[in-house]
Amino acid sequence: MEFDFLPKLPSPNLDDRNFDDLVEECIMRIPRYCPEWTDHNLSDPGITLIELFAWLTDQMLLRFNQVPRKNYIAFLELLGIRLQPPAPARTDLTFYLSSDLPDTYTIAAGIEVSTVRTETTEAITFSTDSALIIAKPRLQHLLTASTVEEIPQSLRERVTANWNRQSEAFWEGNEQSLFEEEPSPGNCFYLVINSEDPLDGNVLEITIQGTSATPTGINPNQPPRRWEAWDGEEWQPVLLKEVDDKTRGFSFYEIAQQGSNPEQGAEVRLHLPQNWPVTNFISYRGRWIRCLLTPLDANNSGYNRPPRIVGLGVRGVGGTVSASQSNLLKDERLGISNAKPGQIFQLQQPPILERRAEEYILVIPPSGLPQKWEEVRDFADSNSQSLHYVIDSISGTVQFGPLIREPSQLKNETEIRSRIQQPRPEDTFVQVSDLDNNLEHQYGAVPLRGAEIRMIRYRTGGGRQGNVQAQSLQFLKSAVPYVASAINHKGAINGADAESLEQAIIKAPRILRSRDRAVTVEDFETLAQIAGKGAIARVRCLPAEFNRQAGTVSLLIVPNYNTDAIAQGQGLSPDKFELSPALKEQVSSYLDERRLLGVQVQLQQPEYIGVCVQAEIGLEPAYDNPFAREEILSTIRVLLYKFLNPLTGGIEGKGWAFGRPLYESDIVALLQQARGVRYLGPVLLFPIRKQGDTWSRQPSPERVIDPGVQGLICSWFDSNLRSNHVVNILSR
Repeated sequence: MEFDFLPKLPSPNLDDRNFDDLVEECIMRIPRYCPEWTDHNLSDPGITLIELFAWLTDQMLLRFNQVPRKNYIAFLELLGIRLQPPAPARTDLTFYLSSDLPDTYTIAAGIEVSTVRTETTEAITFSTDSALIIAKPRLQHLLTASTVEEIPQSLRERVTANWNRQSEAFWEGNEQSLFEEEPSPGNCFYLVINSEDPLDGNVLEITIQGTSATPTGINPNQPPRRWEAWDGEEWQPVLLKEVDDKTRGFSFYEIAQQGSNPEQGAEVRLHLPQNWPVTNFISYRGRWIRCLLTPLDANNSGYNRPPRIVGLGVRGVGGTVSASQSNLLKDERLGISNAKPGQIFQLQQPPILERRAEEYILVIPPSGLPQKWEEVRDFADSNSQSLHYVIDSISGTVQFGPLIREPSQLKNETEIRSRIQQPRPEDTFVQVSDLDNNLEHQYGAVPLRGAEIRMIRYRTGGGRQGNVQAQSLQFLKSAVPYVASAINHKGAINGADAESLEQAIIKAPRILRSRDRAVTVEDFETLAQIAGKGAIARVRCLPAEFNRQAGTVSLLIVPNYNTDAIAQGQGLSPDKFELSPALKEQVSSYLDERRLLGVQVQLQQPEYIGVCVQAEIGLEPAYDNPFAREEILSTIRVLLYKFLNPLTGGIEGKGWAFGRPLYESDIVALLQQARGVRYLGPVLLFPIRKQGDTWSRQPSPERVIDPGVQGLICSWFDSNLRSNHVVNILSR
């Protein structure tokens, strides 16, 4: 590997002799050492041997003037640079109960759910990061408002005086209207729910008993309403998909027409935020859910009559908890200590994921109580009493404190030498052997002889293969009481392979420049990537003029993702680059320890814009056959998805540049590189922009697509959105 990324400084030429100089020097020495040798022609065997050894010496001098790669790596080790282990992918797992339980139920941490195992691929396992509490909700209030407000100010209590509480979770009574008598966009009603236990991430079913007297006038398949929950900062959508609303937008009349009795109740299943705190609005205290009427569009008519209900209930049917790709191993015996310094033990299943508080080594002496030892990054600050050890996450080796022999302090040696040269009257003798005295320093304690070394628990896994698709985690590796099923409604993200040696070598100059302190723009970008531990692909620090507040540093984060879908002609949608709360917290905590006092760090996602390319091409005559056509079209689609991508796109193939517009000429230049393409027809660019929570393709093309200063270009396949690239072959 050549270190082209390093600055080129003048370096001394330790030996400037070349091949010709060496041959000439050897021939000049012949008369002195072997005067009988008089034939110095090129055909002489002796001259051939001289040229051979001159060539070998020339190669040695070439290496002599270079820094070997091994030495460079040794320098990195002295600086404390280590290879990053693989980063585990993360997602949210939702567990559904088999029945309604009478009491609060807790699903323990570490429950493992995996993908299906096939003949060619192993199952990928995820385990929950924390315990999941599925509590018993209690319906406290039903409130209505004529207009929607971020912080409710005008609320009307509906059922306190008119309905009877059948249980803590169910009310029924006289007929009540959910919205105004003439419903309009902005009408909404609120459910205030309490519980003695946390309801974070719970899945609730709202049972609504309605009346079938009159139709409401809406399209039941696309009801103009939205369910949301207050997470302490904003209202989050909580209706995962429309089929979870069995009331079909409170269409009780249509339910009755289909032969069902709406007075028996229909359910709405809501997936609540993982942070769902108790909040006070006006004089009402609890956890808040609201349903509001949304603005109308050309395909949807509004309510001409308000839906009316006679009963309302709520119950917990499951919950959602964060999970990471990992396999948990417990109580692994590493071996028996021999009381020698620097002992090394091997874990069975490397690489090892970053350790948590409950993951540590236990040392059990032959006679004594077990001791909990502490993992450290290195032994620089350890002494002989420190119960420390070091783990190499990639190789899985465990090392205890080494014994280092250190020379005596320079000051003591200087004093002894001065006493030898100028002895004092009171000195009767000088022990010269003191000059050869060496000190031995133990860095970290050594387990006693015969002590048993055990790893209480650790996790293995990680890598890009953990970025699985949504709905792929469905198999519980062990039965969990009262749990009927588990699933991931979102794809896993942020999984990354272990860092390679080449990547560590290239990043070394940036680490040295930052010196583990975030001051300059480059410092923040470098340290943010280090904090991501492989889960972050790209970082951009916005210029000061784009920060709204003084003393604020804004970072655009592009998480890492598995790019195999690009080679399959599918591309990567912007949803794959979502900045998860766990990754955001991980980077923020790392930067907070290294930023200047008073500087605030904001992490955000780039503004993604999609592109759909439509082009026409003409083929070379030799390739104008059915077999070559399909292969050429497939290759071009892969080229387009790879070029228009935040990770692999752009001219250099290192990701589309932040803020760089896309021109038609970019696509023309790309298609001209494709094998078999002879000429091009029209090239059209259709932008795909996000409106609210949905993406929509613009019907008319644009010659230039500008993502903005904070934007990136994406492309992906979606048949419903018509986002796929279309390439047609022109007939001759």
